[in-house]
Amino acid sequence: MPRQPKIISVKRTSDKNKEDIKVLKRALKNKSTRPQIQNGKKYINLKRAVINPDCESKTVLTDSTWTYVEILLNQMKAEEAVTYWRQAKNFYIASEQLDLISKPLTTYYCLLNSTKALLKFKGVNFNLKHGVSGKRIDKQAKLQNEFIQIKPQGVLSGLCSYFGQQVNQNEPVHTIKDLFYNLPFIHRSFQLTYNSPAAYSELFVPIINPRFVHDKHRKKGWFEFELEKEHSHKRTLTRLQGFSIDRLYDNSEIYTLRRNKVFDWDCKRNIPQGNSFAKFGRYYRNIRKRLNYIYSHEDLWYIKRFDLQNHLIDKHPAILIFAAMHRLSELSRYQPQVLKRHLESSHSWLLTEFINKSMFQFIDVISSEITGHDFRMTGFRK
Repeated sequence: MPRQPKIISVKRTSDKNKEDIKVLKRALKNKSTRPQIQNGKKYINLKRAVINPDCESKTVLTDSTWTYVEILLNQMKAEEAVTYWRQAKNFYIASEQLDLISKPLTTYYCLLNSTKALLKFKGVNFNLKHGVSGKRIDKQAKLQNEFIQIKPQGVLSGLCSYFGQQVNQNEPVHTIKDLFYNLPFIHRSFQLTYNSPAAYSELFVPIINPRFVHDKHRKKGWFEFELEKEHSHKRTLTRLQGFSIDRLYDNSEIYTLRRNKVFDWDCKRNIPQGNSFAKFGRYYRNIRKRLNYIYSHEDLWYIKRFDLQNHLIDKHPAILIFAAMHRLSELSRYQPQVLKRHLESSHSWLLTEFINKSMFQFIDVISSEITGHDFRMTGFRK
C-alpha cells in the first residue's frame, strides 16, 4: 500500500506555530508599559497621606516615627502640636505594658492626642470634646450590640473635617461590628470570625504596583494597578466600578486595570506644564479615598468595593479606629466586666487583633499626614 501523508504531523506543526506566535506576541506586548508621570527625574508616586502628600519623596526607613515627627514639628515651631505628640507617645509606651482589659483606655488617649497634634499642626479648628458617643442596646456581649455615633463637634469631627468628610446633625449610628468590617488591617480576622459571606462579603481587593501613568500624545494621565492572579477574573471587574482592563497589556493571567476617569497631564521632557499639577492633585485626592493600606514592612494596598449595599461606612479608616477605640475605652474604664465578656466570646480573636494592631496603624496614618511621607520598618528589602 502507498504511504499516507502525515496529516496529523502537519496539523501538530501548525498548532505549534500558532502557539509560538501567541507567545511571541505576548512577550512583545509585555515589553510595552505606559510611562509613569514624572517631575523632572523624580517619579510621582501613590502615597499613604491623603492630604498634601509628598509624592516625589523616598520612603523613610525607621522602626518608630515618634522621633522623626517630633523633629519636624520642632523645626516648624509647632509647640502645641509637639506637646500633644509627646503625650501620645507616653500613652503609646504605657499601652504596650498593659493587658487587654486596660489597654483600650491608654490606647484611646494615644489616638486622641496624636489627632490633636495633627489638627493643631494643620490649623484645623476643633472642639476639645471627644466628638463621639457610645451605648449598648442589649446585655449580651456582641459587637453588634455596641453602638457609636460621631458628633458634629469635637476632636473626631475635626479629624473628619481634615479628611473632607463633614459630620452633620443626623449622622448615622454604627455598630462596632460594622466599623471592624470596614477596616482592612483586621478584615481577614473579621471574615474568619463571621463566616457569613452573604451578609459580609469580602470588601477589600488587594492591588499590586499602583502607578499614575500618562499618554503624552493625548496629554492625559490616569491611575493603574495590577491584580493578583487569584483576583484576575471578570467577577472582580464587576466589583470595581469605574475601572476597566487596559488592553495595552497582556491580561491572560494577571489583569492590569485602569481608572476610567483621567486628568490633564501636559509635559515636555517630563516637566509638567500649565495647571497639570493642580489637575493631578484633585484627581489624586479622589482616587486616594478609594484606596486603603495596611502598615507593614512592605507595601500592602487595597481598593475598597463600593458595589455592595449593606454595612459600608464611607469614612477614612483612622476615623473608624478612633470611634471604635473610644467605645472600648469606655468599657475599659466604666464596665471592665463587659469588656472581659467580649474578650471571652466567639469574637475574642477579632477584638484582640483590633486592640493590639490599631495603635500602630493609626500612628502611621497620623505620621504620614503630618509629614507627607511614607514610613517603613528597617531591616527589610522591598
